[in-house]
Amino acid sequence: MATTNGGQQGATAAGLQISGGAAIMAPVSAFPNGVPGNALIVIPLSKVDDELKPLLDQGPTVVTPEQMWKLLGFNGPAVQVQDDQGRPIAIGLEDLLAGLDKHWQEQPDDLNRARIYAQELLKYNRLQRAEQVLSKVVAKGGTGEDWLYLGIAQLSQEKLDKAEGTLKGAQNLLKDNPTPSLHLAKVYQLKKDEAKEREFVEKAIEINVGFIDAWAYLFQYLKGRDGEDAAIAEIEKLAAEKKSAAPYIALQGFYANDDATRDRAIAYAKKGVETAPDDTIALLCLSALYGQKGDLEAVIRLLQPHEAKMSRDVRIANNYFEALFQSRQIEKVTKLLNALAGAPSKEVKQFAIERSRLVAQFLQQQQQQLAAATQQRKA
Repeated sequence: MATTNGGQQGATAAGLQISGGAAIMAPVSAFPNGVPGNALIVIPLSKVDDELKPLLDQGPTVVTPEQMWKLLGFNGPAVQVQDDQGRPIAIGLEDLLAGLDKHWQEQPDDLNRARIYAQELLKYNRLQRAEQVLSKVVAKGGTGEDWLYLGIAQLSQEKLDKAEGTLKGAQNLLKDNPTPSLHLAKVYQLKKDEAKEREFVEKAIEINVGFIDAWAYLFQYLKGRDGEDAAIAEIEKLAAEKKSAAPYIALQGFYANDDATRDRAIAYAKKGVETAPDDTIALLCLSALYGQKGDLEAVIRLLQPHEAKMSRDVRIANNYFEALFQSRQIEKVTKLLNALAGAPSKEVKQFAIERSRLVAQFLQQQQQQLAAATQQRKA
């Protein structure tokens, strides 16, 4: 056992509440439902090289994350990829990027190879190299998506004039995509041009009234300029004009994660459902908020009329299943899973199979407990 600093933060795994005060060394297999978020990982080193041995002889040694990955045999942080047969494998990030670079250089005119490389560069925040690769893709006849990603790479480096021109080019090519305009609003925010900032966030909404990110951005813009109450009032006014749930979905997101403001989030989520009763995201938000409050009956009442959607959307199916299962309405759970097993969606089918196993395990445990209780009474 090793003492800790007595921190109060904890995490839940395998049904356990784990918090500070002491430490237990255990294998990963002890946590079949996931390793606790506050766990410390101990990994034996199979080989100690000549560089590490003198350090260990001095006692406990602090290493940087880069040194840790090197000791574990990775060139950079370990990332998961798939081999040529689709099996997951771990590889060092530097080796991954070097391999993708070499793959592209072998056929520099293959834009798809360049795109795959650029996506990984963006994912791991290698912005300068991503910009270089995407610039070549755009120069060789890239699509609007290529222009967009190039503009994002430039914006992330605060190359504002370049990003402005690139993102305008992306918007011209992607006339039905609101994302370039939203990023242009961010460009003008950094340029401190409020009029242009608002113009382009509104253009994003005009292109797609259901673009939740744009409504969230507009709320933050208005809040910073006029204050929270005025911002909410204007968003609600626009929501009534546009007849869209998206503004309310955006608003609830700012209040959903705090117990003190969750009722406020529920009120906005309800307005979203009232505005667009069949909006999937609105239903998901409101049902999740009810679930956070522990109001399972409210989740069931909300989602029961939408059972037909569950064969196509695993997220709604999951929220409904959890509410039924946690309230121990096993008959309804069984009926739901039987219906979902015939769904056209592979994801939904897999969900039904996995949850059916969970229910079967639960019923088996119930039977075992009942048999044990019966035996005790007889004894």
